[in-house]
Amino acid sequence: MRFVLASKSASRRAMLTDAGVPFEAVAANVDEESAKEGFRAQGVAPRDLADALAELKAVRGSSRDPEALVLGSDSLVALADGTVLDKPVSREDAAAHLKAMSGGVHDIWSAAVIAHGGAPVWRHVERARLHVRPLSYSFIDRYLDAEWPAIAGCVGCFRIEGPGVQLFAKIEGSHFTVLGLPLLPVLDYLRVRGVLEG
Repeated sequence: MRFVLASKSASRRAMLTDAGVPFEAVAANVDEESAKEGFRAQGVAPRDLADALAELKAVRGSSRDPEALVLGSDSLVALADGTVLDKPVSREDAAAHLKAMSGGVHDIWSAAVIAHGGAPVWRHVERARLHVRPLSYSFIDRYLDAEWPAIAGCVGCFRIEGPGVQLFAKIEGSHFTVLGLPLLPVLDYLRVRGVLEG
């Protein structure tokens, strides 16, 4: 059975490629901002928001390609006060995000939904806890000198596989969840469906 990633995310493509998963990547073409606003207006909690966005992408991709298994995924950072961080829209926005995260413990939620025949058939949501060390203004400036605009597409303003690791005192949870995909449960399901050998 064909397997499709409904995303052009470089980190998700790299995880699947490195794991030896045969897949095609096709963007879901979902208006994420409108969807997020709608879900937020309904008071959807961060965990459920990540899940709903992943489902939206999976179902959209599966409706166009009903014979394939289609993976939709989403991740977001929820601050300790419940504020959800989107991808930064400017360097100044990234600095504000980093200041808000400084010295706190926050959640990153990564959701995966697989759809077939236009409907969800499997889902999994994982949380990792991010213990962000106190960040000085000078550190934030130097960090953004090095990492902006490469982190413009990164929720939480970091690439954990690069200098972003310096933001943290401790991380609890799967490395893959932090990268944006609960990979091990996805691989388990792909073995069940025969995409991967058991």
